[in-house]
Amino acid sequence: MAKTTKRTQKVREGVDVTKLYGLSDAVNMVKERATAKFDETIEVAMNLGVDPRHADQMVRGVVNLPNGTGRSVRVAVFARDAKADEAKAAGADIVGAEDLFEAVQGGKIDFDRCIATPDMMPLVGRLGKVLGPRGMMPNPKVGTVTNDVTEAVKASKGGAVEFRVEKAGIVHAGVGKASFDTKAIEENIKAFTDAVYKAKPAGAKGNYVKRIAISSTMGTGVKVDPSSLASA
Repeated sequence: MAKTTKRTQKVREGVDVTKLYGLSDAVNMVKERATAKFDETIEVAMNLGVDPRHADQMVRGVVNLPNGTGRSVRVAVFARDAKADEAKAAGADIVGAEDLFEAVQGGKIDFDRCIATPDMMPLVGRLGKVLGPRGMMPNPKVGTVTNDVTEAVKASKGGAVEFRVEKAGIVHAGVGKASFDTKAIEENIKAFTDAVYKAKPAGAKGNYVKRIAISSTMGTGVKVDPSSLASA
């Protein structure tokens, strides 16, 4: 336990929790403190001035990170016949229809993202209680209900990140690995924050983005000065 405390103190050293850092400085600070024995994920969290309990204040969307996420994503596709063949050719890890439905309903979910062709939605819709809480329910708004399964699979494999605001008004996502160079992480963060800004709902009043912070899996949070995100 003392070891963990010591490590935590070391990670927090030199980070002023009241200060807003420029994006480059913040990324470098997080990278320097990502000292775990594995390649830590760099995460961004945005506190938004919305109440997602109201439909007109829901924030959700998808963004393609220019430098990918650094993690391998397992993709499942609900499709039949020619579309199933297309999904397999595009590199989907699991492809099926009723058989995949039964596996998921039985609790076997060995994938990270789920795509479905529109004709499969009456079947997939019945998995709402299983896939919904995990944020995996296919949705046309984020491109996971589509006939263009090739593009959807490639986007999922290549760095497409879905985001959805949580009850407390926070949106967060992994935007790369600590092994990425600073510029690559910066570009990914800008792409993500830009997408969240663009997804501002009609019902959002006052200050939309209250706080932006980045951290690594085992690291401490570093607050980012929003003005250093040029595209936002």
